[in-house]
Amino acid sequence: LEVRPDCIIATGRSDYPNQVNNVLGFPFIFRGALDVRATAINEEMKIAAVKALADLTKEDVPDSVLRAYNKETMKFGREYIIPAAMDPRVLLWEAPAIAQAAMDSGVARKMIDIEEYKQELAFRQGKGARMHHLIMNRAKSSGGTKRIVFEEGEEAKIIRAAYRVKEEGIGQPILLGNADRIKEKIKELGLKYDPVIINPRNKDRREKYGEAYYAMRQRKGMTQTYAQEVMRRSNVFAPMMLHMGEADAVVSGLTYDYPDVIRPALKIHHTTEGVEKVAGLYIMIIDSRAYIFADTTVNINPSAEDLVEIATLAANFAKSIEINPRVAFLSFSDFGSTDHPYSNKVAKAAKLMKEKHPEIPSDGEMQADTAVVANFIEERFPFSTVRNANILIFPSLDAANISYKLLSRLGKAKAIGPILVGIGAPVHVLQQGDEVDDIVKIAAVAVMDAMSRD
Repeated sequence: LEVRPDCIIATGRSDYPNQVNNVLGFPFIFRGALDVRATAINEEMKIAAVKALADLTKEDVPDSVLRAYNKETMKFGREYIIPAAMDPRVLLWEAPAIAQAAMDSGVARKMIDIEEYKQELAFRQGKGARMHHLIMNRAKSSGGTKRIVFEEGEEAKIIRAAYRVKEEGIGQPILLGNADRIKEKIKELGLKYDPVIINPRNKDRREKYGEAYYAMRQRKGMTQTYAQEVMRRSNVFAPMMLHMGEADAVVSGLTYDYPDVIRPALKIHHTTEGVEKVAGLYIMIIDSRAYIFADTTVNINPSAEDLVEIATLAANFAKSIEINPRVAFLSFSDFGSTDHPYSNKVAKAAKLMKEKHPEIPSDGEMQADTAVVANFIEERFPFSTVRNANILIFPSLDAANISYKLLSRLGKAKAIGPILVGIGAPVHVLQQGDEVDDIVKIAAVAVMDAMSRD
């Protein structure tokens, strides 16, 4: 038995490449047809479904799909000519194509706006998808003009994320690194992408940045020689690009420890005017609700005054993503039930917050269940001015960091972040091990941040 070497084979089996599975067709064909009240499913609609699937195979495959199929990479070719059955994007590609074909071919009884329909389909996938699209749409409203520097430009995940940022109109990526290595990696990934690449070791730019850095830091122990040398480090070079007006935002942290990104950025850009502390937030999507946890990444043992500033920064960010803030200062004590320095600190913060920002609904100190269970607080503490809190201010980094990670891993909550607030320029930090979707979201947050400073 011989097999032609140029054959491409598709089967119905899941243990072979190119599985032809009915789940790729029927659910999404019917979805699109029903949503425009089509009188029939005609040949034009079937062809539209095939073309949508074919186009999807040429897109970068999400990490969630790679993980489900235990693959390092999947790209269009002999072993990938049809999307995977578990790819969640099929709904968003195929159903709109069917709906459009039904309208174009005259069998639709209901006319719809396809772009609005795509967004509606995404929202049906849950609160997490709704928040994702809100952030993406806000970023895209910039016209895709903001220049985003990715410090770790030679990393495959960063390249894939930058490709999506460009293709989806979120911004203009700039990759830092060696051009030859980046282009070779792009070729391996099978992407049609010609990014802007800057090598921090380029002598002309490094000398120019070094001079500016020395002028900035010469009275803080910086020598001219070291200022030139340190520009070889992308975690210093990237925030200097912002300072020199050659970029609008920075995204970093996939291979760096968190402090190694924040410290150089603070030395160059400091904090926002009128702000003493930088803080890290996470948006936590739990069932159909969105919460903001703070401070999850920066301040180890914040004072009462620090907690007020963190709460204010979190509330302002919440407003930018259409969340009406209701702030709860968390403790192991409910409204003075335990007299202890730890709970007294939180009670002081709650009091200061009401004095400084009476326009922001806030209360505390309170336990976590008191903050998020409305019936509980109504029965036991009817005097409280906050019910169903959505901004949760933790008394320490220990509490906040542990809480968001346990919820993410054991409670199946969706986490978006970390989101850095209070810093003097749009510098945003990834978590080591972030997936491509996470990187794209942080890039979009960075664009929103840059837009807010225009």
